[in-house]
Amino acid sequence: MSNNTTTDSSLSLINALFDNNACNIIQTHISWVLLIGQHAYKIKKPVNFGFLDFSTLEKRRFFCNEELRLNRRLAAELYLDVIPITGTPDHPLIGGPGNPIEYAVKMIRFPAGQLLSGRAERGQLDTDLIDQLSSIVANFHDSIDRTGENSLYGDSANIKHWFDENFDHIRPLPIEDTQQQQLQNLQQWGDSEWRKLANVMQQRKLQGYVRECHGDLHLGNMTLINGKVTLFDCIEFNPLLRWIDVISEVALLFIDLLHFDYSRYAYRFLNRYLQHTGDYQGLALLRYYLVYRALVRAKVSLLRMVQLQGDDAATKQSRCEYAAFTDLAGRFTKSCQPFLIITHGYSGSGKSTIASQLAEQIGAFQIRSDIERKRLFGYLTNAQTASNIDDGLYSQEASLKTYQHLKGLAQAVLEAGFPVIIDAAFLRAGQRELFRQLASDCGVPFHIIAFQASDQELSRRIRQRQNDASEATVAVLHQQQQSAQSLSEQEQSSVVTINTESDNALEALLNSFGRYVQ
Repeated sequence: MSNNTTTDSSLSLINALFDNNACNIIQTHISWVLLIGQHAYKIKKPVNFGFLDFSTLEKRRFFCNEELRLNRRLAAELYLDVIPITGTPDHPLIGGPGNPIEYAVKMIRFPAGQLLSGRAERGQLDTDLIDQLSSIVANFHDSIDRTGENSLYGDSANIKHWFDENFDHIRPLPIEDTQQQQLQNLQQWGDSEWRKLANVMQQRKLQGYVRECHGDLHLGNMTLINGKVTLFDCIEFNPLLRWIDVISEVALLFIDLLHFDYSRYAYRFLNRYLQHTGDYQGLALLRYYLVYRALVRAKVSLLRMVQLQGDDAATKQSRCEYAAFTDLAGRFTKSCQPFLIITHGYSGSGKSTIASQLAEQIGAFQIRSDIERKRLFGYLTNAQTASNIDDGLYSQEASLKTYQHLKGLAQAVLEAGFPVIIDAAFLRAGQRELFRQLASDCGVPFHIIAFQASDQELSRRIRQRQNDASEATVAVLHQQQQSAQSLSEQEQSSVVTINTESDNALEALLNSFGRYVQ
């Protein structure tokens, strides 16, 4: 276990614990984790990387306690206590009498082979896991502390510092000349973007989006326990790295899913997260944070490589990971062609289901009118509002406000440089014209997807709905059919018509919109 950043005494301690307890050891660039029986003991390395400082025993004790506090928010059943290690480096005792020579965070040892990173490598992620993740992260972000406006956390200058800090750490490490040039290009892009976005960053802080987050939300810090996703290993070592904009938090998981070649699931996660939170304005910062997060993962890969010198296989893997993450960073410095799609169809026509699948496949954001209508008027997504046809949430005035609200959200997504699908009935010509004009004003392509199904199938789907944001009934369907305004001849040039009773409805849409795949 050679490690040129740790002291001889700490290595003696770890080796003695290894010999005395017949345990397995997992090593990262900042810690050792000893697996002993049903428990795991995490010991911090006496390192100082600038962004973290574990160089003294007192600092390691403090950060062990912080680790316990922070992780109990998400995994209270795993994190048990902070345990002193006593004795001497050559003869240590976990939890023994005497003065501590080290500290460890004591945890329940969770089942092997259930890390989501491992499942991703084996191709074992599924939509249930992704949907659990989106709900867990969204609910967590709703519940955690928000920074005050006088705090330094979340200031645009601090955000830039941590973006630039990646380059300070990477440049002295052994990378090729072409990679040095790549770094320079990424830093120049970051400088330019920061100047454009600094005011947005400050505004986000004032609006309460800078919160005490997890800080290191990637698949290697997630595991399955009895079929449920559990998040662990929050960042404890630097509050500036966990008191962050929530969009920076989700950007890391998004990048990790892309790294494991789960592009569709990355967009599924983010779409469902945003539908829960409504934070579409945060997309203005998404590209900046995606590049930042990819650079952090690249930096960590190289730091691990330096620590594991002599291990050829680990060195090769680290170099490959570094290249993959910097390539991902470069990908998001390039602009793409955003576009605007609106749906058109009666309740039960399959708009939301297929629009969701299409958004995941082509890398777009789906905004659901049923969800946003309720959010706009202060209701939870699945609340039953007892609104009648042309009354309450579905009055003409409420519908006008809803479509204006949807327009504002669509504009925010388009101005952030991303494609958007507005999932609503759009049964009136004025509603459709509002969005055709928005697309024209933003200079982006405009499309209408007309969803069709038989009357019998429409009624069947409506009756079978459960736990959905839509409150449409068969009576609402009949009213829609009587009052809907047909697509005009001028509109037909923008229309793609889909029969959702066909088995290849999604495939047909992908044939029409596949050129837009992100």
